[in-house]
Amino acid sequence: MSKDMMPNFELYQPETLENLLQLLDRYGDQAWPIAGGHDSFDWFKDRAKYYPYVIDLNGIAELKGIQEDESGIVIGAMTSLTEIEENTIVNEKFSLLSQAAARVASPQIRHAGTIGGNLNQDTRCWYYRYGVDCYRAGGNTCYADTPEGQNREHCLWGASRCVAVSPSDVAPAMVVLDATMVIASSSGTREVSAEDFFIGPEVDIERMTVIEPGEILVSIKIPNTWANASFYFEKVADRNTWDFPLVNISRAMFVENGSITRIRMAAGAVQCTPRRLEVVEQVVTGSPVNEETAELAGEVAIRGAIPLNFNHFKIPLLQNLVKRALRV
Repeated sequence: MSKDMMPNFELYQPETLENLLQLLDRYGDQAWPIAGGHDSFDWFKDRAKYYPYVIDLNGIAELKGIQEDESGIVIGAMTSLTEIEENTIVNEKFSLLSQAAARVASPQIRHAGTIGGNLNQDTRCWYYRYGVDCYRAGGNTCYADTPEGQNREHCLWGASRCVAVSPSDVAPAMVVLDATMVIASSSGTREVSAEDFFIGPEVDIERMTVIEPGEILVSIKIPNTWANASFYFEKVADRNTWDFPLVNISRAMFVENGSITRIRMAAGAVQCTPRRLEVVEQVVTGSPVNEETAELAGEVAIRGAIPLNFNHFKIPLLQNLVKRALRV
């Protein structure tokens, strides 16, 4: 049978969060929630994954929208990337997020793709995606981390059997903005910081986030901590549209009298989770915004990087992106 033919499954379309949680509780790890569907349908068409129960989240109005309160904003997990890109409040107070959302894939995909789906998408490692029995798929080999392995898009840090990276453009921006992920299940809700939401293979090689079967990401809280900061986002990919990042950089910064008073920076596609550049933050805080500070930040950012066979270029790429982020 052709691989682009999806297997049969039961489709559920709940209209309330309560009904969704009942379905997740009933079917557990046999259920697959669908947001925009771009990642999900790839899995199904390639027959690399199969779930007998598919739950379409598009009818749940309470998972959509952007609300502002005195502490910041709350974004529903089913809010489209286009809405985030164009939202007035996001653009005025947290433009880092709108910049990152605007670089995801193509306009057509951003219309259907959601913030929750982008944050929860699985890695794009081609060995894993095409059904090879690698570590992440339950096997006992990382085919990308072999002498013959193709690994130009893979990690510089955080390898633990698996060398795949998180492909999300908005994930590092969420880390920089100190966002909180609100996760719901039939037993209640819990909140996890963006920095702790993403997990590496040393924690659980079969998952990329802390979400367990029966749970769902319902919203993201962004506090006013970094509101109206100086923001910088840049993504380098093989093509300007459609492609996932080779490396991206997110930065929030406050400057007084020409010196950096507060800064937060994270990079994407260089390790299995968004990489918070804490050492860079520590080194440049209190320093003037000039070329010397940028050069120092670039050197510090790449310490400890361990390249694979074909991704050595990511080291100078990350170094230069950090330098560019500190020159603005």
